[in-house]
Amino acid sequence: MDFDLSEEQRLLKESVDGLLTDSYGFDQRKKYMAEKGGWSKAVWTKLAEQGLLGLPFAEADGGFGAGAVETMIVMEALGKALVLEPYLSTVVIAGGFLRHGGSPAQKAAHIGGIIEGAKSFAFAQLEKNSRYDLNDVVTSAKKKGGGYVIDGEKFVVLNGENADTLIVTARTAGGQRDRSGIGVFLVPAGAKGVAKKGYPTQDGLHAADITFTGVEVDADAVIGDPENALSLIERVVDEARTAICAEAVGAMDESLKTTVEYLKTRRQFGVPIGSFQTLQHRAADMFVAVEQARSMSMFATMASDFEDAKERATAVAAAKVQIGKSLKFVGQQSIQLHGGIGMTQEAKIGHYFKRLTMIENTFGDTDYHLRRVTDQGGLV
Repeated sequence: MDFDLSEEQRLLKESVDGLLTDSYGFDQRKKYMAEKGGWSKAVWTKLAEQGLLGLPFAEADGGFGAGAVETMIVMEALGKALVLEPYLSTVVIAGGFLRHGGSPAQKAAHIGGIIEGAKSFAFAQLEKNSRYDLNDVVTSAKKKGGGYVIDGEKFVVLNGENADTLIVTARTAGGQRDRSGIGVFLVPAGAKGVAKKGYPTQDGLHAADITFTGVEVDADAVIGDPENALSLIERVVDEARTAICAEAVGAMDESLKTTVEYLKTRRQFGVPIGSFQTLQHRAADMFVAVEQARSMSMFATMASDFEDAKERATAVAAAKVQIGKSLKFVGQQSIQLHGGIGMTQEAKIGHYFKRLTMIENTFGDTDYHLRRVTDQGGLV
């Protein structure tokens, strides 16, 4: 595999890094957190103006036809800056459903708005007892005339408080854990019967618990097959897992950089604490953990081109395992090497630790993905 970036990819990296360096300092981020919905519309507009919201979409749909590597580059940069804007939920997840399963009419209705920065989405999938199982769905979508009526509850819906449109998984047939009988629906966030309870999450993002009570949607709200959408859901979620692996690498990279800078400037017994050999060894171990995570993130990104779905899913699961191990080590060491100040709101290292912890538990924690790998006969 060739892991060198092309000239276009290198320019993309420089472009997004430059934008976030100018627009996303730590103090600026705190101001964005205080805005309605917990993120900045002005920054979202800048991302759109730079073409970042249109990267993965086909040129025929108004996008740039970029691939998984370009998404990896952007997500790593977003991780370094601890970006709050809903790139994952809107461009990666909603964009993935539209690209892989959307009808021409659905693409025409939504992709343009995403690219222009006029629309944001949320993925309403997690339920009270479902844990990480994508096929564990109780929320129902029952036929009514030519459309459907959706009833149920979804929890911890990222950007759910602020999204224009919700992408909802709901059961059209079968039992709670059946792999068949699951559909995906586009639901306007302001539709009658949709009730949202928003709140901030530990990492500074915002989520919502959403209740659907007799929410009526037309047949054109269905993405793909209303009774056999699980394979589509699994594909899009694996793309989201790959994206947050890259985000974690960016956050770990910046955590390491921030910690090394602290070791060079914090003085004890009249010398920088970075001069102590034991702490140098810890920093070196952190570097190794980051590079292991980076390699597996690249592997998962390259796996998006694998033709075999099981092989692709196993590669993503293996990457999530290594990312989980690395981020836990890097995050904990960063806090410990900073000492008590690392636990304060004023120190940015604590914010990186919180985001890394949330990533580890998003779309499956380390133990969950370790089981996925071993079930497929893979090794970690």
